[in-house]
Amino acid sequence: MSHNPVFHNFDEAPTHVAPFSHAVEVDGWIQLTGQMPTDPDDDSTPLPRGVEAQTRRVMDNLIIVLNGLGLNLCHVLSCRVYLTDFSRDYEAMNQSYRSYFPPGRLPARTCIGVTSLARQALVEIDMVAKRP
Repeated sequence: MSHNPVFHNFDEAPTHVAPFSHAVEVDGWIQLTGQMPTDPDDDSTPLPRGVEAQTRRVMDNLIIVLNGLGLNLCHVLSCRVYLTDFSRDYEAMNQSYRSYFPPGRLPARTCIGVTSLARQALVEIDMVAKRP
């Protein structure tokens, strides 16, 4: 078993907003960097309006990274969600987030209120996945 990390970056994934890899893998465990609600085809496009639309864009961006790894949401074990207005956006974010996972197949999750996110985003989500 190799313990050397593999640093993954994908041209199809959104442009980096900071110095990071889209995902880092060691021994089949994969940490996906938190994604922003940016357009993967045009980083200059304004962010979607509202936390529901931003959550969908973030999840779609994470799926792009998962697909680049040959994986999908069924391989996701845990997520961390960061919200800039927890009280206002928690329920609406949950509605969008929940729609991506089949009933009974929700990953473990932590949701955290933060003071701000890059690009003035309302939500950011990162993931941990495991290869079969």
